[in-house]
Amino acid sequence: MNTVHENRLLLGGHDAQALVKAHGTPLYVYEAEVIRGQCRLLRDSFADVAPEFHFAVKSNFNPAILGILREEGLNIDAVSPFEVRLCLAVGFAPEQILYTGNNASEADLRYCLEQGVAVNLGSLGELERYGEMNPGGSVSLRINPDVGAGHHHHVITGGPHSKFGIYHTEHEAILARLARHNLRLVGIHSHIGTGILETADMLRAMEIILRTAAPFDDLEFINFGGGLGIPYRPGEQPLPIAELGREMARRFREFCGVYGRPLRMKLEPGRIVVGPAGTLLVQVTNIQSTPAHTFVGTDSGFNHLVRPALYGAYHEVLNATRVEGVQQSVVVAGNLCESGDVFTQNKVGLEDRLLTTPRVGDLLAFRDTGAYGMSQSSQYNLRPRPAEIMLEGGDVRLIRRRESFEDLIRNFPDLD
Repeated sequence: MNTVHENRLLLGGHDAQALVKAHGTPLYVYEAEVIRGQCRLLRDSFADVAPEFHFAVKSNFNPAILGILREEGLNIDAVSPFEVRLCLAVGFAPEQILYTGNNASEADLRYCLEQGVAVNLGSLGELERYGEMNPGGSVSLRINPDVGAGHHHHVITGGPHSKFGIYHTEHEAILARLARHNLRLVGIHSHIGTGILETADMLRAMEIILRTAAPFDDLEFINFGGGLGIPYRPGEQPLPIAELGREMARRFREFCGVYGRPLRMKLEPGRIVVGPAGTLLVQVTNIQSTPAHTFVGTDSGFNHLVRPALYGAYHEVLNATRVEGVQQSVVVAGNLCESGDVFTQNKVGLEDRLLTTPRVGDLLAFRDTGAYGMSQSSQYNLRPRPAEIMLEGGDVRLIRRRESFEDLIRNFPDLD
C-alpha cells in the first residue's frame, strides 16, 4: 500500500523516486498485493452465492496481471479475438473465457467457435449468424435492460440510447431465432455501465434481467455484468460491496427457488479489481503561468492516461518528491500538441488542484490508474508508451518494456 517516508511517496514499500531512477518516466506501477486483496474482497462480499468472476480484460490486459488473476481463481470476460488469444496464451482454459463482442463480425464469432470459447451475443443479427455457423449449439445473450448507469454518459451501456444488447422487449424474436437454428440458450447477460457506486442501480437492473430470464427453460447461468466502481475523489464513498453482495445473493436465491433449480451467477469486475493497484509516475518538465492558471507540464499526456480528457475523470495527483509542504493551486498538463491534453479537468473544463509547490524535475503520481490507463493508451504524436512494473513482496519486476522508435515504426513497409 502507498505510504510516505521522509516526505517521499512509497509504493508497495518502494521509494517512487528509486523506481523511476531504475525504470524512467513515465512509468506505470502496479502492486500485486492490492490486486490480490481486491480479489479477496469480491470473494468475501459475495460468499453467500459464490459467483464466477470474469475479469474484464479491457480494463488492463498486461499478461502479468492476468497471471495473478488466474492464480486468484478468476475467469475472463473478453471483448475481442485478440483478448481471447492473449488469455489462452497466459494459461486460461477455453471454458474459463466468455466472449462478449460488440457488432461482432463473422470472423470474430468463428474464431471463438474454433477455440471452444463460449460467446455472449448482443444482437439479433449476431444470433442469426451464429445459428447458421453452429446449429444445435449453446449460446448466451446480452440483454439491454432499459437501465443505464455510470460516471459519464460515454460509459452507460444500458437503456434506449445504448448500442449494447438485445432490447429486453424482444422475447419473441429471440425465441424465433433460437428455434430456427435449434440453439440452446444457456445464459442471460446484462451490463448497465461502469463506475457504479450505488447499489440501487445494480439491483434495479438485476430485477429486470431476472424477469427477462424467467421464461427461458434451459438456462445454466445469469451474468449480471460489471461496472462496480471505485472512489476516485477524496471523500467519495466506496460502493458498499458487502451489502450489494448480500442483497444480490438473496434475490438470486429467491429467483432460483421460483425457477425450479439452481443456476450459476456470473459477474464481470474490472475496475474494482485493478484500478486501486495502479499509479502513473510522471516528471515535471515545465512550469508557466497565464492570468488564469499556473500550468505544470509533464513528460506524459492523454496518450498514456486518457480518462480525464475523454470523460472529465478525476485522478488524485500527489507530488511524490515532497508529499507535504506549502501548496500551490495548479493545472497539471501533458506534453501533447492538443489543448485538451490536461490531466486536471472535469466535465466542463480545467480544474485547479492544490499540490505541494511543484518544481521542474519533481515526480508526480496519478493514483488509481490500474484500470483503463495503459489499456487505453496510444502512440499519438509519435510518443512511445511507457514501461510497466509489478511490485510483489520485495521484488520489482519489469512487465512491459518502454517502447522505442523502432517499435513505433516497425509496421511501416516503406521503412523496412
